[in-house]
Amino acid sequence: MEKLWLIVQREYLTRVKKMSFILATILTPIAFGLFFIVVGFIFSYEDGDVKQIAISDPGNVLSVSKIPNTKSITFSKPQKDLEALKKDVEEEKYSGVIAIPLVKNLQDKNIEINYFYAENELDIDSKLKIEKSLGRFFREYKIKELGLDKKKLEALEGDISLSPRSLLNEEKDTSMKAGVGAALGGFMGFIMYITVFIYGMMVMRSVMEEKVNRIVEVMISSVKPFQLMMGKIIGVGGVGLTQVAIWAILIPIISISVQLIFGFDPEAMNEGAAGMSGGGAMDPDDMQMYAAQVITELKSQNWWLIAPLFILYFLGGYFLYASMFAAVGSAMGDDLGEGQALTIPITIPVVLALYIMMVAVKSPNSSLAVWASIFPLFSPIVMPSRLAFSPPAWQIALSVVVLIATCVFFVWLSARIYRVGILMYGKKVTFKELGKWMFKG
Repeated sequence: MEKLWLIVQREYLTRVKKMSFILATILTPIAFGLFFIVVGFIFSYEDGDVKQIAISDPGNVLSVSKIPNTKSITFSKPQKDLEALKKDVEEEKYSGVIAIPLVKNLQDKNIEINYFYAENELDIDSKLKIEKSLGRFFREYKIKELGLDKKKLEALEGDISLSPRSLLNEEKDTSMKAGVGAALGGFMGFIMYITVFIYGMMVMRSVMEEKVNRIVEVMISSVKPFQLMMGKIIGVGGVGLTQVAIWAILIPIISISVQLIFGFDPEAMNEGAAGMSGGGAMDPDDMQMYAAQVITELKSQNWWLIAPLFILYFLGGYFLYASMFAAVGSAMGDDLGEGQALTIPITIPVVLALYIMMVAVKSPNSSLAVWASIFPLFSPIVMPSRLAFSPPAWQIALSVVVLIATCVFFVWLSARIYRVGILMYGKKVTFKELGKWMFKG
């Protein structure tokens, strides 16, 4: 046990003291903050030049209502005909001129409006804002011309929201439960996917480097192969947990600091994002309401169950796949290209689990999601994505037991490959050869 601890200590300290680890740990949150700053500036950016749009209205449609202005677009109705306004545009008195047609059929849903410009064509954001303003105007115009009651029409436009309520626990449900559960589950599943790949591959590279440099021959004379392999797995896992813990602290601090220092306007960012996506901006009051619902739903989650289980699945998935990566690393020779084929059987289940996780987030109680969350090669990624939806206790218990048993079996199996492969040189290893090593006495 003392030798195992020495190996773990060596693997951990040599990595956390490396400049590459320190830079990656510090620069990643900073890069995240810079990304947030850039995105904030992009979504908050507004052209300082206010566009003056002239209106040609020969049918006197604007006598009924006015076209609403925006922050960057102002509409005016000069007492001139269309040809005179076109000349004013050419002389840069206006950015452009809009010709309002006479609406002959009020039942017509599609109205085509001409926009005349001289040099600068409308950008997408301005085009969407003008269309939105015109849409509001013609809606008001049709309501008045048809003699309709505006309040009654607004009553018809109410949104319907489905509020699921469990018969067993009705008071804890909110209308955001499914959305928040899907987001939380997807986040946890994706974190598992990333960590399994990054730190599993780190174990494999560490084993390969020591084998190629012949360092392992010296180490094997003092410790058993199993101790060496487990020491690497635990040490690298500790490095990963340290890095994730630091990121979990720094990233929120940097994000909040960026928000406070630069003072991005959420409303402006919302409008900018809506303009880029081509959709309508969400009302600020609705944003506050949704944010409050999300916070309420997050608070209602059973974190005393989710957090320990997430750590358990993290450790189980890491030990399961890291042991296999260590075994593959011990079997690789100097030609890394040939050895890459041995990693394919390991990466396929991880990639499949990621796709199944996407299905589990949308349908957490489907047969595929349930059985994939029990199957040990998929469960470290799929089950965390279901925890926010409160799966039955028997499914969680069965999944944990199967995962632990499989993890112990694969660690034992990988150790048998490791003890032979770590001292094997100059020979191309095949899957048949690996099978022999597993059962070699």
